[in-house]
Amino acid sequence: MARTTPHDPPLDEGDRRGGPLYWRVATKLLGELRDGTVPPGERLPGERQLAGHFGVSRETVRQALEVLRRDGLVATDRRGSHAVLPGLPVETASSLTFPVGARVADPCAVDRATVTWETPPPEHAEALGLAPRSQTLVHRYESAGADGRGRRTAVTSFSAVALTEVEELARYRDRADGAASAQLRRAYDWMRRAGLTLHHRDSITPLADAPSVRVRRRVHDQYARPLEITDLVVDAQPDALVYEFTLPAAG
Repeated sequence: MARTTPHDPPLDEGDRRGGPLYWRVATKLLGELRDGTVPPGERLPGERQLAGHFGVSRETVRQALEVLRRDGLVATDRRGSHAVLPGLPVETASSLTFPVGARVADPCAVDRATVTWETPPPEHAEALGLAPRSQTLVHRYESAGADGRGRRTAVTSFSAVALTEVEELARYRDRADGAASAQLRRAYDWMRRAGLTLHHRDSITPLADAPSVRVRRRVHDQYARPLEITDLVVDAQPDALVYEFTLPAAG
C-alpha cells in the first residue's frame, strides 16, 4: 500500500496544484463516488479496470485508493473495495427512479447500465430537437431476475440542454465508452439541483404480438425545453395508460 502522511494536502487542494498523479486519480474517483457512479456500499471495479479507466498504472490506483481509505471514503473487506461515502437523502418516490422502470433494492436482479456518445434513435432525436446525425449521451439499462425472467430494457437519450446545464451529466461524455458501469440513479436529483423543474409524461402501451409493454417517458423543464426521453420495454401485459406529474426544482 502507498504511504501517506498527515501533511498530505486535502484532495481538492492537491488536484488544483497539479499534485501527484495518485492524488489526481483519487480526486477523480471521489467525484465519481459523489455523483453516484458508484453508489455507497457497492463494490468498486478492480484495480486493473480502474487503471484502464483512468489511464494509469495499477500502483497509482493502489495509492489513490489508500488516500480514499485514509479519509474514510472507501473500505476494503473480503468482497474488495467499496464506497462508504454517505449518500444523498432520498427525496423522491421510487416511481421517479432513473431510468423509468429501474429496479430498486432488488438483490436478486441482474442489472447492467452503460453510456455511449452516439446518434440517438430517430424518434429520440426528433423529440429532443437534435439535428440529423447529431450525437448525444445515450444511456442503456438492462435488468432481469436471477432466473432470467422479468426482463426489462431501457434506452435514454439526453438533450443538449440537459448536458449543458447539469454538470454531473456532462461529466459522462468523457466516460461514454459503452463498457464501464454508469448507474445514473440520481439523474433527476441532479437536474433539480441545477434549478430545473421536471415535467414528466409517461405513456404505457402493449406491444403487438408480444407479452410486453413499452413505457415512453418524456421529460421537459419549466421552459418546455426537452431534457430526456426514455423507451422502456418490460415483460408484462397491463392495460395501456398515460399519466403526468411535475417535480419542482430543489429549493
